[in-house]
Order: sequence, then structure tokens, then C-alpha cells
Amino acid sequence: MAVIEQSPPAVAQRPSPAGPKKGWRKYWHLYAAISPFYLIFLGFGLFPVGFSLYLSFHRWDGLGSMEWAGLSQYQYLLTDSDFWNSIGNTIIIWALATFPMILLAMVLAVMLNSAVRFKSWYRVAYFLPNVTSVVAIAIVFGSIFSTNNGVVNAVLQGVGIDQIAWLNTPWGIKVTIAALMTWQWTGYNAIIFLAGLQTIPSELYEAARVDGANPFQTFFRITLPLLRPTLLFVLVVSTVTGLQSFSEPQVLLQTSSNDSTFAGGPGHSGQTMVLYFFQQTFDNNDFGYGAAVAWGIFLVVVLFSIINWRLVQRRGD
Repeated sequence: MAVIEQSPPAVAQRPSPAGPKKGWRKYWHLYAAISPFYLIFLGFGLFPVGFSLYLSFHRWDGLGSMEWAGLSQYQYLLTDSDFWNSIGNTIIIWALATFPMILLAMVLAVMLNSAVRFKSWYRVAYFLPNVTSVVAIAIVFGSIFSTNNGVVNAVLQGVGIDQIAWLNTPWGIKVTIAALMTWQWTGYNAIIFLAGLQTIPSELYEAARVDGANPFQTFFRITLPLLRPTLLFVLVVSTVTGLQSFSEPQVLLQTSSNDSTFAGGPGHSGQTMVLYFFQQTFDNNDFGYGAAVAWGIFLVVVLFSIINWRLVQRRGD
């Protein structure tokens, strides 16, 4: 009779406590290679954010000692008429610039996506305004919308319309800033929309032609629904950049008023939220209240981004 030898059951070995240490020692050079990024992010990213939050609860002129203020900065912010005026100016300018910009960008993207010659040249031409210096663009637009010698008023006079003081009236200032931002960002958004259009399968358009769909039906039934993620991206990015506009009104209006550089033109009609932040922080040397204003701006931008996202998502459902 054969004898079957049975080996004793294997006993699970407990992991050595030195395992993690060995892993750390094994890959320490990889951690060291990526550590500069985290150190820079900590020093120039997280620390300023944390310090601004800490600063918003203090009064500080930038030189002396800090004085604890508690929530008084935020309480004053909620009742500050100038801050609410800057919010209203920013929202109006954003609306005047964003919706025409998205519409024009989508039209340009559809045209570029069709069979046209010199596509690459058009793409470069449309993208150039976005990489051009904002200061140069603002100076040019200041000349175009000048009251006495501007091209816009010359055209209006040619058709029998009186001159408009674009840079000296509340709505004229807002329209001028919005026109500048529209011209600057339309080409960039057109390239983004074009990238989204090129992800749509061409078979869908061929099937639509076979079914007898006209271009409008094709656009609203195929292109627009499939372009919704790209539209959401463009809308959110446009909201974030538009609500944080600074250079455009600051350069465009700094020569049209005798007030502060960050006043936003006559009557503060073009003073955006970020301009108001700079005015409080650097003109008034009130760094504590300026930090509170910055956090107020952050909440406004987040709120509008969430609203835009929910609206686009709801329409998609």
C-alpha cells in the first residue's frame, strides 16, 4: 500500500515591518525628483491662499502689526455699496461679452469645420488676438472708441447718428470693455469648439443627409447636443475669466478719469470686482479688507460657475 505524505499547512507569514521602509528607500529618488513641484505649489499656491484667509480676519496696512478684526471685514463687505456696484458692473460686462462671443465662436468653428481652403491660416488668424498683449489691444480699442476721433463714432456720423461718449458714459464704458473682451477671446473659443466638432463622427452627418435633414436640423439635432461638453467647458472658462477681468478695464479706462488707477472710469462705471480689490488693497493699503474682498470674488465666481454648469446639464437631460 502506498503511503501518501502530507505536508503541513502553510502558515501565513506576517509582513515585515521593514517593508514600507524598504519601499521608501527604494523609490526615494523618484519622490525627490517630484518634490520641487510640491514645494513650489506649497510656497506659491497653498500658502498665499491660507495667508489671505488668515489676513481677511485682521486689519493690516502692510507695514505695522496686525489687529484682530474677526468677522467685521465680512460684515462690512455685505453692506459695502461699492463692492456690490463692482459685482453689478462685472456681471453686465460678462453678459455683454460672453454670449455674443460664444455665438460667434461657434459660427466660426462650424465654418472652419467645413470644406474651406486655407483652414490652417484661418485658425492662426483667429487665435492671434488671444496671444496679443492686452495692453496693446486696450490702447487700440481706446482709439477706436474715442469720442472725437474714433472709428466707431465716424461710422455713426456717416449714417446720421450723433457721437457717443463711449468712455465717459456708464453703458458706453461697459459696451467698450465687452467689445474688447469679445474680440480677444472669440478666436480662442472657436478653436476649442472646432476641436469638439472634429470628435463628432462624420457618419452621423451622412445619415442625416440621407434622411433629408437640412443644415439647421443637422446643427440643432446632431451638432449642438454632441457639442454640449465642449459648450460647458467654454462657458465655465468664460465665466471664470470674465468675472475676473482686470487688465482690459484698467488699461482702457486709466486715461479717461482723474480718479484712482483702479477706479474704472467716470462714476466707477467700469470698475470690476478685481479692480475694486486692487483699489482697496493697494490704493487704500487695507490688506485685510482686500483679502476679504478676494474671498468674496471667489464665492461669486464659484456660484456663477455652478449655475452655468447646472443650466447646461439640465438642458442636456
